[in-house]
Amino acid sequence: MRLTGLKKNLAFNKSFAERKEMIEREHPDITIKRQCELLEISRSGYYYQPKGEDIYVITIKNEIDRIHTACPFYGYRRITETLKRKGYNVNYKRIWNYMREMRIVAIYPKKNLSKRNLKHRTYPYLLRNYTVTENNEVWGIDITYIPMPRGSMYLCALIDWNARKIIAITLSNSLETEMVIRTLEKGFRRHGIPKIINSDQGSQFTSNEYIALLKEKGIKISMDGKGRATDNAITERFFRNLKQESLYLYEYETVPELKRLIDNYITFYNTERIHQSLDYWTPDEIYNLEVV
Repeated sequence: MRLTGLKKNLAFNKSFAERKEMIEREHPDITIKRQCELLEISRSGYYYQPKGEDIYVITIKNEIDRIHTACPFYGYRRITETLKRKGYNVNYKRIWNYMREMRIVAIYPKKNLSKRNLKHRTYPYLLRNYTVTENNEVWGIDITYIPMPRGSMYLCALIDWNARKIIAITLSNSLETEMVIRTLEKGFRRHGIPKIINSDQGSQFTSNEYIALLKEKGIKISMDGKGRATDNAITERFFRNLKQESLYLYEYETVPELKRLIDNYITFYNTERIHQSLDYWTPDEIYNLEVV
């Protein structure tokens, strides 16, 4: 790649990792320092090599994910005690921290006893007592932890609430907001613009980039109430189905193998898996019925 005129031509919506990969160590004319300046990344960031997580930590996190998937109503105390029964030397604080890193929250109705983080703008939940009757009326978006043998990945999914159809997904090894933006843009290109998008109050969904994109498209912003994971139950249910019906049934070692499993399951989920809530129709049958 030639870096002449790079600053003018570079698409700066690229992630840090993508920009880092653009640097040429052996470029004949432009030093690494100057390339870092053009790409707007620090030299320390370029040279930094992240340490992989300890295999024991990864094992614990994968166990947490399995327990949460099987018993989504378990909080960090029950998960900690379950892990102790399995022989792990853990405590409440450690598991609470891991669950926070993994974006795992116990799913059950509870009182709102905490104040919102006022550093980010949050929006009210628009869908209480709201009946969704049309495709592209309401989409839900969320992120889930995906266990790996030697690490972890995160899956962002966008779902049409009327048809239960998976609109778009993005698989990433980090929780950057860029993953959410990519998922939204895929959905917009393929299926148009919904009236409402619902999310939780995670940092990715209260970021300036996320809010600005939805406002630009004229989309109403809905967010789960603080401490109310049930507000986004449709998306959470898909994540549990994906893990219980696919990921936990098969062995996978690499990201390409994981991606194939997810893609195959989503094809099955959209085109073949019948849903009781849809009167035993498939998501594609409901979605295509209304589009025609």
